[in-house]
Amino acid sequence: MSHVYSADEIFDMAEQIERNGAKFYRDAAENVSDSETKDFLLMLAKMEDNHLKTFSKMRSELSGREMESPTFDPNNEATLYLKSLADSKIFFKKDIDTSSLEEVFKAAIVAEKDSIAFYIGMNDLVPEHFGKDKLDEIIKEEMKHIRILNDKLIDLKS
Repeated sequence: MSHVYSADEIFDMAEQIERNGAKFYRDAAENVSDSETKDFLLMLAKMEDNHLKTFSKMRSELSGREMESPTFDPNNEATLYLKSLADSKIFFKKDIDTSSLEEVFKAAIVAEKDSIAFYIGMNDLVPEHFGKDKLDEIIKEEMKHIRILNDKLIDLKS
């Protein structure tokens, strides 16, 4: 039997992904000596912080029914699984050549795409009446981030 996730559980996961993303960019900024690059990476971290705030606000606006888990889970295993997935698959610690801004941007774009793929996949698991429409807002936010990263990568290559 598959587990059906509530919008609340998905937003919990989204918040963890955003925390991981902010940490990723801050860690990359620590390893860069160029102040302009450092500022840009810190700006990306701030964007992740803003996404976290957006998703937290969206989560706080969920109705009571959307907050409930539609599956009996007394030990909160589903949420723990989602957190584990966010920590291990999206913006996880990897060996990146931080001396190459191009490699940092490429890794960030992959992580952002992975987060979108996660949200799209989870969208199938969240029934309409449990806040499925809220996930589309998350996906749009992440797509904006990818566009910014792609623009910077193109500028870097030209």
